[in-house]
Amino acid sequence: MEAILEKLVQSPKFPRYVGELNEVLRLEDAARKRFRETLDEDVREEFINGEVVTHMPARDRHSVSVQNIGRLLSVFVQINRLGAIRSEQALTEFSRNDYAPDICFWRVDEASRFAGDTLIYPVPAFICEVLSPSTESRDRGVKFEDYAAHGVLEYWMVDSELKFIEQYFLRESEYQLAGKFTEGVIHSRAIEHFEMPVAAAFDDQANLEALRKLLAAS
Repeated sequence: MEAILEKLVQSPKFPRYVGELNEVLRLEDAARKRFRETLDEDVREEFINGEVVTHMPARDRHSVSVQNIGRLLSVFVQINRLGAIRSEQALTEFSRNDYAPDICFWRVDEASRFAGDTLIYPVPAFICEVLSPSTESRDRGVKFEDYAAHGVLEYWMVDSELKFIEQYFLRESEYQLAGKFTEGVIHSRAIEHFEMPVAAAFDDQANLEALRKLLAAS
């Protein structure tokens, strides 16, 4: 039992705390239901800890990195029939929250259940978030903890301004930093045999060269 729970259990006010927490969860469940009932496909929103978070329009460098990484991943996964890649608008269901990560990967067993009208997706095996001033605290905070707690095997955080990629692997329900890459080649574990020059995340020409090599090898 975690220390914070142990302290609550030992308190004579424990039954009251349980009642208050159950009420918080009840209100959150109702708010989450309303969120899902009013989803707008043209607006990128997430439901995080009881609140609806609406995303601001992205800076161009953010969009370029999402597009570049997503392109290479999508082509690689499609060629090798490994599953499915989705970008930005894929709302993913966690036990408490609904997130819309920048890039997600699901393995074949999960992806085979997707349909044309799928609106809410299961927990992915791989997630990539491109950092921005308005999202970085969540990407490094609640999402970092939640993704690990729900078994997301690999997590990339990409800084499109400083041009680096932080790669985390899941070990015993917690993320461990595999590296902070500014150059060279980054290798994925969750997406078997996928590798990408770090520059291809930020530079269109480097991305095109990586794409050509990927297609030539297929």
